[in-house]
Amino acid sequence: MDLEIADISELKEKNWQAPVEFSVKARDGKTDLYGIMCLPSHYNANKKYPVLNYIYPGPQSGSIGNYGFRPVWRDFQAVSELGFVVVAVDAMGTPMRSKSFHDAYYGNMGDNGLPDNITAIKQLAQKYKGMNLEKIGIWGHSGGGFASTRAVFAYPEFYDVAVSGAGNHDNRNYEADWGEKWQGLLIEGNLDGKTDGTTNYDNQANQLIAKDLKGKLLITHGSMDNNVPPSNTMLVVEALIKANKDFDMILYPNKRHGYGDMTNYMTRKRWDYFVTHLLNAKPAKGFQLK
Repeated sequence: MDLEIADISELKEKNWQAPVEFSVKARDGKTDLYGIMCLPSHYNANKKYPVLNYIYPGPQSGSIGNYGFRPVWRDFQAVSELGFVVVAVDAMGTPMRSKSFHDAYYGNMGDNGLPDNITAIKQLAQKYKGMNLEKIGIWGHSGGGFASTRAVFAYPEFYDVAVSGAGNHDNRNYEADWGEKWQGLLIEGNLDGKTDGTTNYDNQANQLIAKDLKGKLLITHGSMDNNVPPSNTMLVVEALIKANKDFDMILYPNKRHGYGDMTNYMTRKRWDYFVTHLLNAKPAKGFQLK
């Protein structure tokens, strides 16, 4: 029986938009994946909207995790109103399902669930014709910074723009317990035991494929990050410079893993970056988030 019915009339009066819950198939074409999508309130299927992919791969959690009601999902709807379709999906490799689902890319953290994010967006675009698959952005922080940077390196034919925050870009330079938990113990050399300069951690080291960047990248970090050391980002920056790649960078002075009172500035810079490079528009100068 119904015990209670919530009244969200005030939310609707303020142009509140309910996120679209969806189910698609994973990279294997069989496994069900779940996620949410935010459409602009002015969505018109006859127009084209760039797609923004929010990602947090975990693997200790997913991009969404809790599907219970909330009036605001991060800034998904806010950025959607600028003229984007926002997609977040709990990819294979995230917990709270089966063990095999969680173990999907154990030993290959560079996977980041990105193949599932890509196939999810492609499937959604078959139904939502306004999604522009020629203009795709991605963003995330921490593990999401690792994943969003990986996206424009590993899948430059799909992802055009990335905004990366405080990424653990090579887990040999992060907490040992984290890497060993999800990547395994460090093993040098190939499977025959011969030392050839490689390790089983190479498949997750972003700096090793930084040379493949084709799109736009804004990479950021706090200068006093005591969770993910800034050296993680510097590894990638060094590789980008050596490969003669153009990119943008913000180092937040005296900030730790979260950007504290500079978070609103970071949010604006992210919005501006997507507006500039995906909408080909000029963002509002000096706009202040309050």
